[in-house]
Amino acid sequence: MSSIGQDTLKVRKKLNVSGLSFDYFCLASAQKAGLGPIDKLPFSLKILVENLLRHEDGKRVHINDIRATINSIINGHDSTEIAFTPARVLMQDFTGVPAIVDLAAMRDAMHALDNDPALINPQIPVDLIIDHSVMADTHGTSDAFEHNVALEFERNHERYAFLRWGQEAFKNFRVVPPGTGICHQVNLEYLAQVVWVSADVNGNQIAYPDTLVGTDSHTTMINGLSVLGWGVGGIEAEAAMLGQPISMLIPKVVGFKLTGKLPSGSTATDLVLTITHILRAKGVVGKFVEFYGDGLDFLSLADRATVANMSPEYGATCGFFPTDQKTIEYLKFTGRDPKRIELVEHYARAQGLWRDTYTPDPQFSESLVLDLSTIQPTLAGPKRPQDKISLKDAQSACQVMLGEEHKKIDESYPIQGTDYSLHHADIVIAAITSCTNTSNPSVMVGAGLLARKAKERGLLPKPWVKTSLAPGSQVVTDYLQKSGLDKDLDALGFNLVGYGCTTCIGNSGPLHPEIAKSIETHDLTVCSILSGNRNFEGRINPHVKANYLASPPLVVAYALAGSMLLDITKEALGIGHEGKPVYLNDIWPSEEEIQAVINQSLTPDMFQKRYADVFQGTQAWQKISQKKSLTYAWNDKSTYVKNPPYFVGLTPKAHNPSDIHGARILAILGDSITTDHISPAGSIKKDGPAGNYLQSHGVSVNDFNSYGARRGNHEVMMRGTFANIRLTNEMVPGTTGGLTKYFSSSAERTHETLPIYTAAMKYHEENIPLVVIAGKEYGAGSSRDWAAKGPALLGIRIIIAESFERIHRSNLIGMGILPLTFLNGVSRKSLSLTGEEVINIKGIKGEIQPGMTVNCSITRPDGQEINLTLLSRIDTQDEVAYFQHGGILPYVLRSLSKR
Repeated sequence: MSSIGQDTLKVRKKLNVSGLSFDYFCLASAQKAGLGPIDKLPFSLKILVENLLRHEDGKRVHINDIRATINSIINGHDSTEIAFTPARVLMQDFTGVPAIVDLAAMRDAMHALDNDPALINPQIPVDLIIDHSVMADTHGTSDAFEHNVALEFERNHERYAFLRWGQEAFKNFRVVPPGTGICHQVNLEYLAQVVWVSADVNGNQIAYPDTLVGTDSHTTMINGLSVLGWGVGGIEAEAAMLGQPISMLIPKVVGFKLTGKLPSGSTATDLVLTITHILRAKGVVGKFVEFYGDGLDFLSLADRATVANMSPEYGATCGFFPTDQKTIEYLKFTGRDPKRIELVEHYARAQGLWRDTYTPDPQFSESLVLDLSTIQPTLAGPKRPQDKISLKDAQSACQVMLGEEHKKIDESYPIQGTDYSLHHADIVIAAITSCTNTSNPSVMVGAGLLARKAKERGLLPKPWVKTSLAPGSQVVTDYLQKSGLDKDLDALGFNLVGYGCTTCIGNSGPLHPEIAKSIETHDLTVCSILSGNRNFEGRINPHVKANYLASPPLVVAYALAGSMLLDITKEALGIGHEGKPVYLNDIWPSEEEIQAVINQSLTPDMFQKRYADVFQGTQAWQKISQKKSLTYAWNDKSTYVKNPPYFVGLTPKAHNPSDIHGARILAILGDSITTDHISPAGSIKKDGPAGNYLQSHGVSVNDFNSYGARRGNHEVMMRGTFANIRLTNEMVPGTTGGLTKYFSSSAERTHETLPIYTAAMKYHEENIPLVVIAGKEYGAGSSRDWAAKGPALLGIRIIIAESFERIHRSNLIGMGILPLTFLNGVSRKSLSLTGEEVINIKGIKGEIQPGMTVNCSITRPDGQEINLTLLSRIDTQDEVAYFQHGGILPYVLRSLSKR
């Protein structure tokens, strides 16, 4: 049922399509009623205005607020706060499991407050796609997929049983079983409707833009299909599920004009890596990016989705493409309901949301221009997706990297039991993976054709390269099989390993034991190349320092080359039949060849067949049984799903936050600390706090699984917080991997180096609050709820940074942690902080206002006191309320318990 406002301006109109009648909130009528020049707004902001009109209730959304919003957009102000209500929520299992764990815990808390647990229930549609749990344990064999899926079910039975319970216990909640595809690709190919329809209390059908938030930052992929959505933390998503609007400041919109056409030999991957580099340099954090210009006429919907997918990498909240003929063609091609497709076009035209050649350019806050014909083959790496490298410069860039690490290029080390040696910059992982590119038939077919030509010439990947194929949709397998390209990829070791994120999320699986041993023994800097969207340090594989993003065809090419020190634009990839060298140009497929295969092999019925029973799952999924119940029967022995302590001792009324006295610094961190550094992901170390916990509970090292799979267990996750092997804490110079100095409160003031978790627990025993100090862009990367939950459970009350990434700042507040920023050029460096200081914060107690300042005093060991002013990054009034309640979930719980 759709929540509809009071329609003060009487802009609710009728739209008749295919003999059906729909109500809609007409933007043109709102403009005539005096709300302002809506027709000049960017398309993405028109959708936000419609959202406000539809939910205008005189409480959270006032008509004057909408008028002020439009005026602020036109006049370039960005201080207006709005309440955005998405149509639905999208989740993947790594972030979705802890969200459902929290809902289950909230039901228990409601019972403890003598209220009805059934009040805790999603109020809007929620889809959870299990796509992050499969690992590439087995690769390069015909049975790799079956083996990996069997291991996936064995490892994750507890989690999957819990989700089966949730599927029955909660309304408006659907689960797409494992082995189906990646959530963003399933969303693109099936779930998204562009125009959503639901009934009001009187049974009238309301048509409105399809909007969503997702618990994965790459939710933005759906912007390519003209659906406005972006990633939020699981904390925000849970609140949205429970009927809370998302409080946000009206974003500035950067217009990105695309002209021309991609040249032959360049791919959508090359385009998005170029765009990522440009926009990161420009600075678009917290802003919308909207693409326009005649270049859109030459970008397929899949190309647009590739560009939109990487919005988090270029820092934008979203990367939006307006509805046009390409949108309609894609909906038809993917087998959507013809009546819904007709509604999409009629609705978009009626609302001024349709783009064509004659559409005037919207009024943007600022604009950029890119000529598509200038795009050249591109990589990104070795540590960040915005670090663009032209393919022709990849060799020299790698040499520079090795020089900076003082590594000798000519060093080689024989691998026991083989006839080859390993060198610095050798590629040990080549993975066609991730939603970003496997959603794009052009680059997938291109990879298959390149593999076919390589096979025909007698080339194979180098024996030290672990190859894998993990598409985001089963439809990819269908068109590869129909074209026969699956056999060519299999011949080069790119066998199917699973339908999931695998390598891109860190589930790359183990390297050959002797290769891993050589890397560790000789401190080798080896490389991975993947068609994903993330390449942060420590993410892909703990043994791989340098990670490069590239198109699927280039992934195959580099697997053949075997080293980043080979200039594949000039040097032979290898020696083929009859001793002839084979070059990249010899096997690179033409645009015409790729399109011919797509035309012959990809059909709408493939999508219709694959998604006809998308929620049914395999027999293995259907066999998982779970007793139906309103509240969850927690298993105290479970190491996967545990009842979190967030609501222990929760009182019906919130207590006002207090000032901070005598806080200790837990970590001093540098710039661009990502949520990968903060939140545990990937493999679990045997000898770390999390590994020790699991072993103490009878879990063998072989059964550790990954941090992502254990996100439903707070005991594991808090122990893994700040435990990334590449994390550098400036309090402990010369070390990496989640260590800190613990300063005893005894008279002797002794200190010792400990794991961050261990030190935090010691401070907890002494009732000492904790602070983290950081540089610029703190919390960059994926929307990780545990990057906020973990620190909160460690006892961290304050994060002081030079700047925050948008999603993470919001999540910190959602867990009751106060984000503060330095002012006037002050930083950890200018203050010469060592971590021995004691910190006091005044100004929290009392009335809290958005954007206020607080007073901070820093006392050095010698008694010297430094006083400075810090800016609170509680930006909106709703965030004030969340913080005062100790977080967004206690706020929602108390709000519902009053009903």
